[in-house]
Amino acid sequence: MMRHGPDWSRASGVHVPVRRSLSTGTLRRGSLLVTALLAGACTAILVTVGQEGIAQLAASLYALAAAAIRSVTMVKEIVHGRWGVDLLAVIAIVSTVAVGEYAASLIIVLMLAGGEALEDYAEGRAVHELRALLERAPRQAHREGAGGGLEDIPVAEVRPGDVLVVRPSEVVPVDGKLLSDAGVFDESALTGESLPADHEAGDMVLSGSVNGEAAVRVRASATAAHSQYSRILVMVQEAAASRAPVARLADRYAVPFTALAFLLAGAGWYLSQDPGRFAQVLVVATPCPLLLAAPVAFLAGTSRAAHSGIIVKNGGTLERLARVRTAVFDKTGTLTKGKPTLKQVKVAPAAHLTPSRLLQLAASAEQYSSHVLSGSVIDAARVQNISLVPGHRATEHATQGVTAVCDGHTVAVGKPAFIKSATSGFAETGLDAGELAVYVGVDGRFCGVLIMSDPLRDNAVDTLRRLRGLGVRETLLLTGDSRSTARHIAAEAGISRVRAECLPADKVREVTALFGRPVMMVGDGVNDAPVLAAADVGVAMGAKGSTAASESADVVIMVDDLSRVALALEIGRRTTQTALQSIWVGIGLSIVLMVFAAAGFIPAVAGALLQELVDLATILNALRALKPGRGTAARKEDAGTRPAGVRQGQPL
Repeated sequence: MMRHGPDWSRASGVHVPVRRSLSTGTLRRGSLLVTALLAGACTAILVTVGQEGIAQLAASLYALAAAAIRSVTMVKEIVHGRWGVDLLAVIAIVSTVAVGEYAASLIIVLMLAGGEALEDYAEGRAVHELRALLERAPRQAHREGAGGGLEDIPVAEVRPGDVLVVRPSEVVPVDGKLLSDAGVFDESALTGESLPADHEAGDMVLSGSVNGEAAVRVRASATAAHSQYSRILVMVQEAAASRAPVARLADRYAVPFTALAFLLAGAGWYLSQDPGRFAQVLVVATPCPLLLAAPVAFLAGTSRAAHSGIIVKNGGTLERLARVRTAVFDKTGTLTKGKPTLKQVKVAPAAHLTPSRLLQLAASAEQYSSHVLSGSVIDAARVQNISLVPGHRATEHATQGVTAVCDGHTVAVGKPAFIKSATSGFAETGLDAGELAVYVGVDGRFCGVLIMSDPLRDNAVDTLRRLRGLGVRETLLLTGDSRSTARHIAAEAGISRVRAECLPADKVREVTALFGRPVMMVGDGVNDAPVLAAADVGVAMGAKGSTAASESADVVIMVDDLSRVALALEIGRRTTQTALQSIWVGIGLSIVLMVFAAAGFIPAVAGALLQELVDLATILNALRALKPGRGTAARKEDAGTRPAGVRQGQPL
């Protein structure tokens, strides 16, 4: 029966939970199982040679000693308000010894020890992916010295600016920029994607990814504690330490279940006038369906999500995912690919600028913006081989735009309302469906528009359809973009409602006012952090670069794949269903056995064996949360995480 929380160990500069493979608790449980087997064997030998009296005395003394040891744990649990965990087991052992059922008392001790071994197995299976993540955390880094020599240092000592060498097949210790011309990295531990990622000089390389076949040089951009891998470890810590409401509810059921067991045991004794009936009922009274089912199921669900590149921060989030009724989406970078391409540069007649010069100034100012469109403007300039100029006195106006002095000119780039307020001669440009505009002003005058297009993700329509199949009744698009663009994207994706031209505060108000709870908000950018926190379930997409959003979210999808949103709901739904099913089926079986035992149909020895079968069935059923169900979303899980013909990389 599950009573032992996770041990704690230090890895990558942060505290993370990981069960030690040879912990004191594991040794104690292993010793109890070995001694129980030896005691049973000795008892059987004594009975075989005709020394049944000695066998009964020895078995009874051993069983009572085991009960005394168990009583210590029982008292600790009662002090912490968890009744019924060991109370039934201790009284069952004492009562079977008292009525002379020494064989049954030995079997109870043996089954308790075996149950704990089964618990270790179940927990190990449930947290396999999480444990793999923790065990592969890098411990050392190879720092390049002034003379080019290498020194091995603990990962915790790496500082931003250090030049590190990552050897073939080594885990990248901290986030950094690639200095080598090129590199190939396995990022499956972060994203669940098995295809290797190709990077060029200057690209960001994430800690936790595995280097390919050639050594590379990386300049550290963060300490270990503030790198991507450590942030994941912290999220895993929160998930492992949390308990879902279903699990806490199961704890409360343990008290009435224990009371019912004593009531039936007492009734059986009173009606039959046979004290053996009391022992027979308690032997089959097991709280394991209550105590094991929910924790094992939610650990399994968290592990399955992690295997698919979905970090669920706590068990309560899994349960809320199962009940989501309204799904709210940001547009840019969430429903769309987030990489708009430049279609046209429109220069205002009075600007006296060429399209190339306007794009150069706009892209130079956008270097100082964190908005998702800024990267697309900069990429458009680079595609046309336009060099950017440095800027100063840069100021970003959240969600609206950015201003900077570039090449002696004050440049403003952003939304129409922002540019209109900052320039003269403003004229709004008409857009076709699916287009978006970035407005540009120079030295206080409106100078033109960059017309871009950000297409819908290829799997957006299918993801929305899957969400409706999982119980989502209402969908809403929240975006700061224009109404025409927002309506076009919503119509393509199949979203029922649209709210456009929203500021972050507007998004929060819209989400908090929704009636169909729980509400799930899916976003990706820094500007989505407030609304992600306001939703019942906040989902951060592609969190490799969105630290603020991932910290505010309850679910972090480590790969830029919208279909994982539907998969997260499917995992939450299956996990919660499995936990509840295991609890109620286990309770039902236990009550049926107790009734039969009270009526005298189940001897003590047979009852002890049946009790363990109920425990085994409960645990194995809870472990089903590790596997996909039979629904459409489940069948597509492997297709989304394992491309055909590609070997699965090391999972999270």
